[in-house]
Amino acid sequence: MVEVTLIKNAAEQALAQEFADARGALPGKVAALRDDAFRRFEVNGLPNRRVEQWKYTDLRALMRDAKPLAGPADIRKPADIAAILPGVGASLATIVNGRYAPEWSDKSAADPGITVSDLFAWLADNNGYQLGKMPGHDDQASLLNTALMTGGVAVHVKRGATASKPIHIAHVFSGDTAAAMFTRSVVVVEPGAHVTVIESFSGPDGLDYQVNAALELVIGEGAHVDHLKIGFDGAAALRISTLGVTVAGKGTYKDFSFTTGGAVVRNQTFARFAGEHIEAFIGGASLLKNKQHVDNTLVINHAEPHCDSRELFKTVLDNKSHGVFQGKIIVEPHAQKTNAKMMTRSLLLSDEAEASQKPELEIFADDVVCGHGATAGALDPNLKFYLMSRGISAQEAETLLIQAFIGEAIEEVANEHIREALNLAALKWLGARG
Repeated sequence: MVEVTLIKNAAEQALAQEFADARGALPGKVAALRDDAFRRFEVNGLPNRRVEQWKYTDLRALMRDAKPLAGPADIRKPADIAAILPGVGASLATIVNGRYAPEWSDKSAADPGITVSDLFAWLADNNGYQLGKMPGHDDQASLLNTALMTGGVAVHVKRGATASKPIHIAHVFSGDTAAAMFTRSVVVVEPGAHVTVIESFSGPDGLDYQVNAALELVIGEGAHVDHLKIGFDGAAALRISTLGVTVAGKGTYKDFSFTTGGAVVRNQTFARFAGEHIEAFIGGASLLKNKQHVDNTLVINHAEPHCDSRELFKTVLDNKSHGVFQGKIIVEPHAQKTNAKMMTRSLLLSDEAEASQKPELEIFADDVVCGHGATAGALDPNLKFYLMSRGISAQEAETLLIQAFIGEAIEEVANEHIREALNLAALKWLGARG
C-alpha cells in the first residue's frame, strides 16, 4: 500500500507554525483538546474541491495565506456597535480580535436567570460541559477553530427564563494590519427558556483579515431559541463561521443568516434534532456584488420522529459574484412522521454572476413528507415592464422587484425590530447599487 503524504501549501505551513508558536500561550485548560484537533486537521489540511461538502468553496485555493493571530485590541472603543442593527436595543456582548471584551459590552445580562461571561471562565465553573462535541465538530474548519480558539463568550439561560431583549454577540476586528480571529462561543438554553441571540461580524473594508468563528448552541426541552447571524464583514475579509446546534424534544428553533459583506464567506450550520415534536425554521438572505463568494451550507439531522423543519434561502447576485447553497436533510431510520421542506432561490442581476445550488435529501424512514427545490433566474421582464408602464423608472422597478424577492425571506424573522433593521440594510445595498 502506497502512503500518500499531503503537501502543505503556504497557508497550511503558516497555520502549523502559528499553532506551534502559540500553543503554550493559548487560553483555557483544553490543551489536549487543542492538540487532538490540530492533529486531525493536519491529516487533510484545508478543505478543497475534492471534499464533497466543500466542492464549491475550495478554501485551499481561496485562502492563499494564513494571517497571524490577532493581538488584543487597544482600549479605544470602536464605532457604535449598536448602529449595526439600529432600533433593536439588544444586550451587547462584544468579542474584539477574538477575545471577549467586557469593557465594550453591557455590564450584565438584561434579565435574571441569564448570564453572559468569558468562555474559559464559564468552562472552569461548569466542568460538566464538554466543549467541542457539537454537531459538525469534525469539519476541517471546526477542527482548526478548536485548535486555535482564543476566546469568546458563554451565554447561559437558566430553566424557564425569558429574555426581555435579544443578546447581541458582536464579533469585531479592530486593527491597522490584517490578522486572524478564532472565536468560540457557547449558548446553553435550559428547558422551557426563551431567548433571541444575534451574532454580527464587522471590520474595516481595507484589510484582508480572516475570521474562523464557531458557536455551540444547546437547546433544552421545550425551549424556544431564535438565532440570527448578520455578516457586515469588511469587503476584503475571509470568514468561515460554524454553528453546531442540538435541540431537545418539543423545542422551537429558528435561525436566519443575512450576508452583505466579505470577500469570501461560508456560513455552515450543523443541526441535530435529538427529541420528538421539534419545530424548526432555517433561512437566509444574501446580497452579493463585485467578486464576492458566499456559501450557505446546512446539514440537518432528523434523529427522532414527529419533527418539522423548513428551510428557505434567497440570494441576489450582481456583477461577478458567486453564491453557493448546499443543504442536506438526513432522516434517520426511526425518525418517522418527519416533515421537512427545503427551498433555495437565486436572482441573477448579471450575466457574469454564478449560482451553485445543491439541495439533498437522505431518507432512511418510510413514513415521511420531505421535499426540496431550487431555482435561479433573472428579473421577470414582464413584471418590470408592468411597473414601468405605471410611470416607475427602470432602476426603481428593479429595486422594487429585488426588495420584494429578498423581503420574502426577511419576513420570516420574528423580531419586528430586527426585521426592520435587515430591511434597511437591504435598502442600503440596493441604494449603493445605483
